[in-house]
Amino acid sequence: MSETPICSAKGCRAGAVWVLAWNNPKIHTPERRKTWIACEEHREHLSQFLGVRGFLKDVVPLREWKDSAADR
Repeated sequence: MSETPICSAKGCRAGAVWVLAWNNPKIHTPERRKTWIACEEHREHLSQFLGVRGFLKDVVPLREWKDSAADR
């Protein structure tokens, strides 16, 4: 049985459906991507948090992220 990934928002236990790819240019190389995962409710909040810091690079549905990872 596969486990549903849990949203990265503090205290949230909902299943994640989005991947927020980001990096901190002060400490990561440009091609490096860190990820947070988000439920529908927290996608916008987490995106804004990363966006105002200039860290957010992409927001992708979790299913598409998994499919693209399998292609690598």
